[in-house]
Amino acid sequence: MKRCLSCDVRYGSSTRNCPGCGFTPALVDGFDSYAPDFAHDGGGFRPHYFSELARLEETNFWFKIRNQLLMWAIEKYCPNFQSLLEIGCGTGYVLSGISKRFPHTMLCGSEIFIAGLGFAATRLPSSKFMQMDARSIPFENEFDVIGAFDVLEHIKEDEEVLTQMYTALKPEGLMLLTIPQHAWLWSAIDEYACHERRYAAADLHNKIDAAGFRVIRSTSFVTTLLPAMMVSRFLQKKVSDKQFDASAELKISPWLNSLFFRVLNAELALIKRGFDLPVGGSRLVVARRI
Repeated sequence: MKRCLSCDVRYGSSTRNCPGCGFTPALVDGFDSYAPDFAHDGGGFRPHYFSELARLEETNFWFKIRNQLLMWAIEKYCPNFQSLLEIGCGTGYVLSGISKRFPHTMLCGSEIFIAGLGFAATRLPSSKFMQMDARSIPFENEFDVIGAFDVLEHIKEDEEVLTQMYTALKPEGLMLLTIPQHAWLWSAIDEYACHERRYAAADLHNKIDAAGFRVIRSTSFVTTLLPAMMVSRFLQKKVSDKQFDASAELKISPWLNSLFFRVLNAELALIKRGFDLPVGGSRLVVARRI
C-alpha cells in the first residue's frame, strides 16, 4: 500500500491521489515525483555522470559481475518474488538484468535524480519509475524485495533509509544491498563519487539489525582484485586535481577487462558454493524483514 507523505494515511498502491488529504505527487519530466525539490539537485551524486554510466555499464567487468551476483542472490533467496523496488536505480542497468531473468515480475525503480530515470525508462519501458527520496519512501508492506546497489554509502542518514526500506517491505520480505567497504581504501574516487563512507562489515550489520532485519548472507566480493585497487588508489594520490579522472578505473583495455571478468567470475563460483569472503572492495548483504 502507499503511505501519504503529507498526512500519513495508507491507501491502495494503484491510487495516485491520497484519499485523506488529496496529496498528489508532482510530475517532473513525466515521472511521479515525491521529492521534487531534490529532483535536479538531490546531493550525494553528480547527475551528469549518468550518461557515462549508461555507456560503460554494458561492457565493464565490474557491473557485469555485480549483476550476475545479484541475479544469483535473488534466485537463491527469493525465487518466487512477485514485486521488487530498486532504490537508486540510476540508468536501470540492474533492473534490466532482473527483468530478463524474471520477466513476469512487477519491477519498480526509484531515483532521487530525474536525470537517471530517462535512461532507465528507455531501457525498461514497461517498468514503473518514480522520483523519490529514500529517506522518505511512500510505501508500506508493498514489496517482496527491495534492493539498493551501491547507494547507501551516498546517504548520510543511512540508518533512516534502512528503516524506511523495512517499512516498505512485506513481512518476511528480502533486502539486498551492495556497498563499498574498508575505510582504508578511501580515495579521491570516493570523494568524487560523493560517498559519505566506506563500510566495515560489523558496523553495517549492526545498522541492519537495528532496523529490524536478520542478515542471512553477507560476503565480500572483488577480493582477488583488492591488491590492484590498493595500487590504483596509491597512484591517485600522486595525481594532481587537474589530471584526476574519476572514471579511469572503468576505462580499461578490452583484454584487461576480460581478464578481470574471468577472475571475478571465479570469485562468484566460490560465493555460490557457500564461501563468505572476508575482505574485498565491495560487500553483498542479504537480509530478511522479521
